[in-house]
Amino acid sequence: MSITETDLSGLDWDGWCDEAAEVAGEDGFAERLGPNHAAVLVEKKPVLLVTFENIETIQARSDKAHPIGWELMEALGWSQLSLVSNGGTWFRDPRVYGFFDRLIDDGFFEDFDKVIFYGAGPGGYAAAAYSVAAPGALVLALQPQATLDPRVTEWDDRFHHMRRTDFTSRFGYAPDMLDAAERAVIIYDQQNRLDAMHAALFARPNVMRARARFVGVELEAAFLKMQILYRMLAQLSSGRLTEVGLARLLRKRRDYPAYQFTLLRHLEDSGRDRLVMMLCNSVLKRRNARPFRKARNTARARLGLSPDDNTATG
Repeated sequence: MSITETDLSGLDWDGWCDEAAEVAGEDGFAERLGPNHAAVLVEKKPVLLVTFENIETIQARSDKAHPIGWELMEALGWSQLSLVSNGGTWFRDPRVYGFFDRLIDDGFFEDFDKVIFYGAGPGGYAAAAYSVAAPGALVLALQPQATLDPRVTEWDDRFHHMRRTDFTSRFGYAPDMLDAAERAVIIYDQQNRLDAMHAALFARPNVMRARARFVGVELEAAFLKMQILYRMLAQLSSGRLTEVGLARLLRKRRDYPAYQFTLLRHLEDSGRDRLVMMLCNSVLKRRNARPFRKARNTARARLGLSPDDNTATG
């Protein structure tokens, strides 16, 4: 049975880890890294995708509870190393440090033509932080935190349970760990002020920081629904994920309902009634959406136009 056909859904943490070990089989391995982390490798070569995910996110996103890289592994023939956490840990654990130390000592990453690190949120932090283990790696991190050390980011009040966690020892400050990367792409929505402040800390010559305005609080989920996340990773691998290339991919958000609603609310709150009408006309040409029809009529009324005046488009 193909690895992508194996159903890992409905399992608790221990059961998932055990089944993942069976799935990896002779082509890789699965290893527990203490009570709250695991590593699963399926080796195909020559490109290695290293991902960092939370088991809850995996189970919620995938019907078969598969790590995000397995689809890419099947489609592109990449090798895949999944680091999985049981809970929000930011992968700050000595067992995880030791695992990467062993990979470094064994020259593991040197066996691949290209190594790509990927993660979102806490996984984005980990992708940036542990990329130093593979000098010359490529990194894609969605809305990553730079650190949760309160001496550096005391302004981020979202993760109080992590305040006592060590972010100063091994693989600690993610922006510094990117110095060894060939190239890193950091994507964030600047409407989220705290995410934007973290992104600012990643300013480096080899880092491209890109805005995905009005996409929402969960970029990974949005990019998956827009069917552009895998294309981002493929283009990063081939050197085509430039500012222009990324902008072209992000055009897909124009058809993404969550983006449309967020943009509508922003325009309404800003009193941009003519732009509200333009947005609503664009959406209503593609689908019948009552909130946009209502918003268009409200904007027309504010401008003293009839709700049936189809010529007033801005």
